[in-house]
Amino acid sequence: MEILIWIGAGLTLLGVFGLLLCVLLALRAKRSSLGEEAIKSALQKVVALNLGALLLSGLGLMAVVTGIFLS
Repeated sequence: MEILIWIGAGLTLLGVFGLLLCVLLALRAKRSSLGEEAIKSALQKVVALNLGALLLSGLGLMAVVTGIFLS
Protein backbone atom coordinates (compact mmCIF):
# COMPACT_ATOMS: atom_id res chain seq x y z
CA MET A 1 0.00 0.00 0.00
CA GLU A 2 3.03 2.21 -0.23
CA ILE A 3 1.90 3.34 -3.68
CA LEU A 4 -1.34 4.67 -2.16
CA ILE A 5 0.67 6.80 0.25
CA TRP A 6 2.76 8.29 -2.57
CA ILE A 7 -0.26 8.93 -4.77
CA GLY A 8 -2.01 10.62 -1.84
CA ALA A 9 1.05 12.74 -1.11
CA GLY A 10 1.17 13.83 -4.75
CA LEU A 11 -2.52 14.76 -4.73
CA THR A 12 -2.05 16.69 -1.52
CA LEU A 13 0.87 18.63 -2.97
CA LEU A 14 -1.15 19.45 -6.08
CA GLY A 15 -3.96 20.71 -3.86
CA VAL A 16 -1.59 22.86 -1.81
CA PHE A 17 -0.11 24.37 -4.99
CA GLY A 18 -3.66 25.06 -6.14
CA LEU A 19 -4.40 26.84 -2.88
CA LEU A 20 -1.27 28.96 -3.27
CA LEU A 21 -2.35 29.79 -6.82
CA CYS A 22 -5.71 30.92 -5.45
CA VAL A 23 -3.98 33.29 -3.04
CA LEU A 24 -1.90 34.77 -5.86
CA LEU A 25 -4.92 35.16 -8.15
CA ALA A 26 -6.96 36.82 -5.40
CA LEU A 27 -4.14 39.26 -4.61
CA ARG A 28 -3.75 40.10 -8.29
CA ALA A 29 -7.49 40.73 -8.61
CA LYS A 30 -7.56 42.94 -5.51
CA ARG A 31 -4.59 45.01 -6.69
CA SER A 32 -5.92 45.50 -10.22
CA SER A 33 -7.59 48.73 -11.22
CA LEU A 34 -10.70 46.97 -12.52
CA GLY A 35 -14.22 47.94 -11.58
CA GLU A 36 -16.01 46.44 -8.61
CA GLU A 37 -18.06 44.03 -10.73
CA ALA A 38 -14.98 42.75 -12.60
CA ILE A 39 -13.14 42.15 -9.34
CA LYS A 40 -16.18 40.35 -7.93
CA SER A 41 -16.36 38.14 -11.02
CA ALA A 42 -12.65 37.32 -10.81
CA LEU A 43 -12.91 36.45 -7.14
CA GLN A 44 -15.88 34.17 -7.78
CA LYS A 45 -13.72 32.18 -10.20
CA VAL A 46 -10.99 32.02 -7.57
CA VAL A 47 -13.48 30.64 -5.05
CA ALA A 48 -14.41 27.81 -7.43
CA LEU A 49 -10.73 26.98 -7.97
CA ASN A 50 -10.15 27.20 -4.23
CA LEU A 51 -12.86 24.64 -3.50
CA GLY A 52 -11.45 22.28 -6.12
CA ALA A 53 -7.93 22.58 -4.71
CA LEU A 54 -9.21 22.01 -1.19
CA LEU A 55 -11.10 18.91 -2.34
CA LEU A 56 -8.01 17.55 -4.09
CA SER A 57 -5.88 18.16 -1.03
CA GLY A 58 -8.42 16.49 1.25
CA LEU A 59 -8.69 13.45 -1.01
CA GLY A 60 -4.92 13.16 -1.04
CA LEU A 61 -4.74 13.27 2.73
CA MET A 62 -7.44 10.61 2.97
CA ALA A 63 -5.45 8.41 0.59
CA VAL A 64 -2.31 8.85 2.71
CA VAL A 65 -4.15 7.92 5.92
CA THR A 66 -5.79 4.93 4.22
CA GLY A 67 -2.42 3.77 2.91
CA ILE A 68 -0.89 4.08 6.37
CA PHE A 69 -3.69 2.07 7.97
CA LEU A 70 -3.45 -0.65 5.33
CA SER A 71 0.34 -0.97 5.65
